Amino acid sequence: MTSSIRAVIFDWGGTLTPWHDIDLYSQWYAYAEYYDPADAGALAQRLLDAEMDRWRVQRETAGAVSTGALESMFVGLGIDVTSAQHLRALGNYLDFWAPHTLADPEAAPLLRELRSMGLKIGVLSNTMWPRSHHEEVFMRDDLIDLIDGAAYTSEMPVAKPHEEAFTSIAAVLGVQPVECVFVGDRLWDDILGSQQAGMRAILIPHSVLPSIQVPDDSAVPDAVAQRLSEVLTIVRAWHDGPPSTA
Repeated sequence: MTSSIRAVIFDWGGTLTPWHDIDLYSQWYAYAEYYDPADAGALAQRLLDAEMDRWRVQRETAGAVSTGALESMFVGLGIDVTSAQHLRALGNYLDFWAPHTLADPEAAPLLRELRSMGLKIGVLSNTMWPRSHHEEVFMRDDLIDLIDGAAYTSEMPVAKPHEEAFTSIAAVLGVQPVECVFVGDRLWDDILGSQQAGMRAILIPHSVLPSIQVPDDSAVPDAVAQRLSEVLTIVRAWHDGPPSTA
């Protein structure tokens, strides 16, 4: 017997926010030109290499080791995270990301409708950003009050697709994994991971991912939504169940 649905959990980048192709070196140059203008190019490359190494380890361990937090990467590179220089550089880095983190216009209406059905809303993101950065984005986009709980792998020892990442957000929401629907844009991290944890999974199939980021593309989603608003129809059908024939 299929468990009733009590929560819908969303990935962030590529799901609640549309996919953007980003020049990852440029994000770090935006930081480096403020932190060390005289040697910005070299520092940007060091930051990019350090970030890519953390994502590689997370991927090769199937999420058993998370990337950790952005601040720990800075500290590991000898950056003084308490300095005014760093704070100015970090602000420029976040300004670089601002236009690429805007929520899908369909996100807020969807979350409101799901909440009106009595469902809890969660967010689970593989991220190096601290919780405060994400909450600032959600406040800017008027989503913060529509989210009942969030789990960020920057605060966790594991990451998607590791089962513990999914059970952690279920626990935050006070539900069992089998009572959850997960919505994401990645077959390996999101769909395979959530299904292995016992959740039903909806794929948003529009992110253009490098093949190296998809070690296993064999997962078959329980449903596919071509746009975010279609999640409502899918979840409503699962939530209500088949009509009675009595």
